[in-house]
Amino acid sequence: MSEALSVPALPLDGLLRRAAERAPHHPAIRDERGETDYAGLDAYADRFARALRRTVGADGAAVGVASVLDTVFAAAFYGTSRSGNRIVLVNPLVREAALEHVFRTAAVEVAVVPAETARRLATVRDRLPDLREVYVVDADREDRLPEGTRPVADLLAAAEDGPPLPPGPDRDLADVVCVQFTSGTTGPPKGVQLTHRNLVANAAQAAYALGLDTDAVCLNHLPLYHLMHLNATVYAGGTQVLCHDPDPVESFAAAVRAEATHYFGLPVRLARAAADERFGRAVAGPRLRLVASGGSALAPAVAEALRERLGVPVIQGYGLAELSPLSHNDRPGHSKPGSVGPAVPGTECRIVDLDTGATADAGQKGEVLLRGPQLMAGYLGLPDAPDIDADGWFHTGDVGYEDRDGWLFLTDRIKDVFKVDNELVSPTEIERLLAADADVADCVVVDHPDEFSGAVVWAGVVPSGDGPVDLAAVVARVNAQLADHQRIRHVEPLTGVPRSPNGKIERRRLRERLRGTAAA
Repeated sequence: MSEALSVPALPLDGLLRRAAERAPHHPAIRDERGETDYAGLDAYADRFARALRRTVGADGAAVGVASVLDTVFAAAFYGTSRSGNRIVLVNPLVREAALEHVFRTAAVEVAVVPAETARRLATVRDRLPDLREVYVVDADREDRLPEGTRPVADLLAAAEDGPPLPPGPDRDLADVVCVQFTSGTTGPPKGVQLTHRNLVANAAQAAYALGLDTDAVCLNHLPLYHLMHLNATVYAGGTQVLCHDPDPVESFAAAVRAEATHYFGLPVRLARAAADERFGRAVAGPRLRLVASGGSALAPAVAEALRERLGVPVIQGYGLAELSPLSHNDRPGHSKPGSVGPAVPGTECRIVDLDTGATADAGQKGEVLLRGPQLMAGYLGLPDAPDIDADGWFHTGDVGYEDRDGWLFLTDRIKDVFKVDNELVSPTEIERLLAADADVADCVVVDHPDEFSGAVVWAGVVPSGDGPVDLAAVVARVNAQLADHQRIRHVEPLTGVPRSPNGKIERRRLRERLRGTAAA
């Protein structure tokens, strides 16, 4: 087990109240529209709490809150917790079918979403019997709201300002306060139930692993507001800067202007920054301590390129919705390229053999199992979580190994690994070789049905440059470095690799297409 860490006995919204009491006028959130201090953010959350208690009471109603990169999300998130109700995180980037699944499964009664999400909801609202009200958070930027919706100002208008709202009744820290749906890349999204204790513990764990304190200024160059960044920075009493400019090079310029100490970004955006010729002129701000990547794997070459140009550690972490979400994080002072680091404090990690389930030795690949105070209370609507065994270990479905220092290296998903002639094939191993070829801008590898071998290797390749690329020559160069069962048998040019909003490759979509083609 990793080192121990003291976790305060607070409800989720108590993180914000504690920060406001300690430093009421310290900046909490900044963006191009202005700045909100901790006292102001706490009062904003109180208004949401009062309004929701008037609307749905305080008995655990499901409130859908879209994770927009805006101060309103932080206020609605903590305000829903403070109201005694349950937050259901809504990804504003998903389409109608996914929204219907989330809202029906969680029985959402009130939604706090942007206009585009409200428009998508309107097309399926007749199939959402629990949904009573939809409030639009960006109504001031819309000429016309979708029918049946109201601006969020209408919700808050009924909540008069007043003294800080006292805690709601029966605030058991083991109660579920938040439901976050999995990405659904391997099946229908499942509702991960997170308790007050889960989220507060992970806030403390993440703040420790990232070195966050009251002087921290964290620039979030993300498409959505991520729970870890919000909770960990509020736990530390630091400042969050929300960067909406999609240009990754400009985001680093914004970090300089903000005097950021921490930069949070996605691997796909960091890779674009590293490859951009303008980035050669980028200068790290004098206070920048580290660049942190998450969501999917960051290529070691990208991390090294950024590290050389910025002169600060470039690290990555690992986590899942079921772990609130962080379980591992590389250490700024002891970074190992390609690793996601050691387990965060209070977290246990085991690697077990894929066939026998026996604990693996250092350096031996196996499934990653995790246990800790941030582990979910289970899946919504599923009385038994099949991924948690009798000893409380969560079976992640990820494959990796630990070195002798306890640093975790991830190699695959169990569902991504496949067999060719009874030999295991790791897609990511082949992708690394493909990605290193000068003619390849991006790539993906999955299994292609085969009558004789069961499956063979298929590669989708996004060619680099503007001119023609000889894919057969690319395949020949890569295959020369592979064992026979690993060799690419089918290759297809792609304009882009299908990815989820958080950057993960959607292999399931490719598999389904290839199986359909093979069956035709």
